Amino acid sequence: MRIVLKFWGFMLVGVSIAVLGIVAGNVRPSAESAVSTQYYVATSGNDSNPGTKNAPWKTLQHAANKAVPGSKVNVRGGIYNQKLKITRSGSASQGPIVFSNYGKEKVIIDGTGLSVDGIEGLIEMQDVNYITVHGFEIRNYSTTSRNSVPVGIYVHGSGGFIHLSNNKIHRIQNTAKPVGSDLIGRDAHGIAVYGTEAPASVHDITINGNELYNLVLGTSETLVLNGNVDTFAVTDNLIHDNDNIGIDIIGFEGIAPNTAYDQARNGLVKGNRVYNISSNQNPSYGKKVPNNSNSAGGIYVDGGKDTIIEQNYSYNNDIGIEIASEHADRATSNITVRSNLIYNNRQTGIAMGGYDNQRGSTVNCKVVNNTVYKNDTLGGGSGQIFVQYDTKNNIIKNNILVASLTNVLIYNEYLKNAGNVVDYNLYFTSDGSADAYWTWKNKNYTSFSAYKTGSGNDAHSLFNDPKFVNVDRADFHLQPLSPAIQAGSMGSAINGTQDMDGQIRVQGNSVNIGAYE
Repeated sequence: MRIVLKFWGFMLVGVSIAVLGIVAGNVRPSAESAVSTQYYVATSGNDSNPGTKNAPWKTLQHAANKAVPGSKVNVRGGIYNQKLKITRSGSASQGPIVFSNYGKEKVIIDGTGLSVDGIEGLIEMQDVNYITVHGFEIRNYSTTSRNSVPVGIYVHGSGGFIHLSNNKIHRIQNTAKPVGSDLIGRDAHGIAVYGTEAPASVHDITINGNELYNLVLGTSETLVLNGNVDTFAVTDNLIHDNDNIGIDIIGFEGIAPNTAYDQARNGLVKGNRVYNISSNQNPSYGKKVPNNSNSAGGIYVDGGKDTIIEQNYSYNNDIGIEIASEHADRATSNITVRSNLIYNNRQTGIAMGGYDNQRGSTVNCKVVNNTVYKNDTLGGGSGQIFVQYDTKNNIIKNNILVASLTNVLIYNEYLKNAGNVVDYNLYFTSDGSADAYWTWKNKNYTSFSAYKTGSGNDAHSLFNDPKFVNVDRADFHLQPLSPAIQAGSMGSAINGTQDMDGQIRVQGNSVNIGAYE
């Protein structure tokens, strides 16, 4: 999907990419303590063996076909040029089936030369429960065929209590060439969780401590939860150097057969570090490379609901965090974006709303206590917070916003904007208040006082240097005399939560503005 963005006299052609999340549920970690049976796989093994440490099996698939609830498949070090299809489940009473590298041995599952049939995972799970996949390097699964979708780890159908941890996923690629003006059909994912049934969901999913990098994704995403996915945690992952969206929480794409269930929901996106995510070199956004789309979000919610996005680092991406809806008459709702550090992103820091007037809305979301620093580095004028089409009843409070060279802090060119509350923020530009810019409901304001009077926003907000400890070292803690200290507004989205360092808010008489308490 292509759009034209108009910022302070500039025209930018791009593709909106958003990042959404859902409120934390009771996602259960894997219960390796319940493991009672040990199996072994080794490159030197034989599938006729009993699968013991001294007489291991040879193939991952044979182990998957034999594993029982409460068992652990220990994979010895080496390179396995194999696919792994997991169709057997663990259980609540006997424990999960665990697939793990043995000890500290390096296990590589390599897809070189393996076929990709439709959408297919190098590791794949369908309709399973109580499965853990831990400690593998997953690499080199690629295709040059349009409409084939290679995935590092692919979970689909229904099922739950699935734990993906400490895997390293790279060089998952679709390198098909666009045909004529048709740029789509070249897609790949690092990790994909698709809830494709209804009412039965994919639920209680934990994706923790993985690294995903050097992926060629086309119009798809690095790590995605899409369709009927209910209750998940995406935590402490390292996602970098990919040519499209980092983390994506999606709804309304027809993944689930019943529209009422077709939204990823009840999630937590926490403690992730996402950087160097850009569509600028991606032929799916224009055959000319670089294509100047610069519209890949580090974290994007597109149609998801009821999710918390907190304590993440998002930097050097096209967009830091976006909560939006690409589908007309559909809303991204009840997303809380709090205590994140968002800096040096090319288009904007935080975006919300549909990217044009043919899209959907962002409703009842909270953007609170984030530190948003010198995004809009391309100079397009979208500022630190970009409020797009159809935003309703959202709260933007307690954020530190420091402008880039454009001096634009908030940009909102759409009139379809109702019930949004913007207050208790701290703004700053190096050129001072008189040369700072805001756009609200398509009216441009120069100077802080003119903006407050004209927009009715930010009655309790400040314009002052936040006094960070050391921005050259990306240390955005506050100095003792920072005006942000205890200058924020209290509220249910803040009290009892944690800042970027894990400290409980509130430490004094009131909450600090920004990501650090």
